[in-house]
Amino acid sequence: MPFRNRWRHIFMQVPRQLDPRSLRVGLTVGIATVSAVGMGGVALWMSWKMQNLLVVTHKQNVGYIVSRFPQDVERYSAGKSASVGLQPAIDSLSVENVLMWIEDSQGQILAQSMALKGRSDDTSEQLMDLPANQLIPEVYHINDRYYLLCSMPLDVKGMSVGQLYVAQDITNDQLMFVGTIRSLSAASLLAIVSMTVAIALYVQKSLQPLRQLSQLAETISAEDLGRTQLPLDRAPTEVRELAQTCNTMLDRLSASWEQQRQFVGNVSHELRTPLTLVSGYLQSTLRRGSNLTEMQRDALGIAAAEADRTIRLMEQLLELARADNGYLHFNLEPVSLNDSIVEVVGMARQQSHRSIVLQDPTEDIVVKADRDRLKQVIINLIDNAVKYSDAEQPVTVSLNGKD
Repeated sequence: MPFRNRWRHIFMQVPRQLDPRSLRVGLTVGIATVSAVGMGGVALWMSWKMQNLLVVTHKQNVGYIVSRFPQDVERYSAGKSASVGLQPAIDSLSVENVLMWIEDSQGQILAQSMALKGRSDDTSEQLMDLPANQLIPEVYHINDRYYLLCSMPLDVKGMSVGQLYVAQDITNDQLMFVGTIRSLSAASLLAIVSMTVAIALYVQKSLQPLRQLSQLAETISAEDLGRTQLPLDRAPTEVRELAQTCNTMLDRLSASWEQQRQFVGNVSHELRTPLTLVSGYLQSTLRRGSNLTEMQRDALGIAAAEADRTIRLMEQLLELARADNGYLHFNLEPVSLNDSIVEVVGMARQQSHRSIVLQDPTEDIVVKADRDRLKQVIINLIDNAVKYSDAEQPVTVSLNGKD
């Protein structure tokens, strides 16, 4: 029972994995179709050839009888009327599977094989009612039997006697031919199915390097660009060329990514120091500038605030560069999430004209986190809510704990 369930599960999964637009399905269907058409054509040609061979063999026999019959009539008539030698000639040439009869111009039977006279069914009537082409034998199916029928005008001593009809029973050979055709069709069908399965497996195996390449490329991250290579040494030449191109592209991306990280880190580090000096100088000037006018103090205050904001941006860029390089460290400690949110909401209310509502938490929630990083995350969340929400609606901040 488990074995049957496993195979049932496999067959149920097959339609889901068949993508009509996939290369594997396209190649399998295309090659299988060409193979099926080729084998079907060969089978049809063999059937036609065998049928022709069967008919030609019997045609030769019937043709021999037709060509010899006038001579036998002359021999049996022995100088008498030709009608005297018709029946003896038919009896001498008739065998078990050969039926013969002669009709005059009015359709009257002049002579016929004894086998036709002794039949109890209507085979004789149906045979005699068939149109027979002169010297062109045709196969007819009558009462589950197959007959090869032909006719020719019968002339004896230069005088027209009537029409000679010869019908040969080819049922046994025809049934053997039909059985052979059925066996050939079954073998062809089995061969096509087997070939389709073999082609599908071969195509799947041939495309396996492409699937491996896709899986390897899917696992690559920004940190692995410089260390990742796509080893497909046993793959076909075209796939190896694709893998080499991807490896070259990964090297270029790694170099570009490294240059970008170094640039961000260097710029952040180099600009933070002079900006800190500028901010300190402005703060010192404000503290000691008792002789400054109100306008000058406002201008210096704005400049100092912008310098501090720029320093914070540089610090954030530097932190991002450290995070990309793997040098960002977190100072994990128990932090009250309630206190952090209250503090950040208070700061946001002072800096924003929007209404920010803090819903009272039902319980004190303590998490293990980096206090500064956690505060930065909450600031970013509230800042995004203020920027991208409806200006007429208040920003609501709530805190809920889950197990």
